[in-house]
Amino acid sequence: MKNHTLLSLMIAVSTLITGTDLLARTAIQNKGSDTLVNVAQAWAEAYQNVEPNVVIAVNGGGSGTGIAAMINGTVDIANASRKMKKREIEMAKGRGQDPMVHIVGYDALAVFLNQNNPIKTLTIAQLNDIYNRKGTARKWSDLGVSVPGCKSDQIVVVSRQNNSGTYAYFKKAVLGKKGKYRSGTLDMHGSKDVVDLVEKTPCAIGYSGLAYATDHINMACISKDGKTCVNPSVATASDGRYPIARPLFMYTNGEPMGEIKTYMEYVKSNVGQCTILDKGYASIRDVSCN
Repeated sequence: MKNHTLLSLMIAVSTLITGTDLLARTAIQNKGSDTLVNVAQAWAEAYQNVEPNVVIAVNGGGSGTGIAAMINGTVDIANASRKMKKREIEMAKGRGQDPMVHIVGYDALAVFLNQNNPIKTLTIAQLNDIYNRKGTARKWSDLGVSVPGCKSDQIVVVSRQNNSGTYAYFKKAVLGKKGKYRSGTLDMHGSKDVVDLVEKTPCAIGYSGLAYATDHINMACISKDGKTCVNPSVATASDGRYPIARPLFMYTNGEPMGEIKTYMEYVKSNVGQCTILDKGYASIRDVSCN
């Protein structure tokens, strides 16, 4: 009986200590862009070694999801691969939020082709012709090629869902301000889904962040003027030569304070920027990494 009582007391004390430890920890909610989710998770995991009492809870779902959470005040940091729209900022301020933008890296938005596809170079005009509702390129033969394994000759157009910052940026950069996506696109939930589908489908073309590229797909060299083409890379995203390069953002509610400020400083530090380079994105400045 005494042993049972002693065991119960030890469990109670252990629970009390553990509970106190949990209460002492700070949780930072971080949600949004699927483009950024992998590097955001890497930052969060590495930060545990820097500040063991701070837990960064990372979730994806798309830039729109993160921005909606920022508007509603249910997230500390929103990840986005596009800037918040004017009306989104107004909605946030109407709910007592004050979104502040932080550029945390740069990304080359790559155009993926199946390995069977002989195309090496595409122009912005050709991409517009493929993806635009008013475009006329519906078959690969319209672009002057025959794709082995693509018996139908029909271009299978792979896109992202409309709550994605990648979707919004590609629309602006390729289709133009008034352009609209063609009907019948296969809209994928995540960047990895785009790559997987293009890999398995000879007729397909898709786009997404460079960091999701694999050895099992091809990436087109993109030409803005129809003359010189530029391959997507960390270097060409950093210096702006790649025609479909974009900044990557984190939003906080006003000037970050306390643990959120310290974490954002870590993300922008040399260590944090070496992490984003390691994940296949471009850093916000030149950094020397081991």
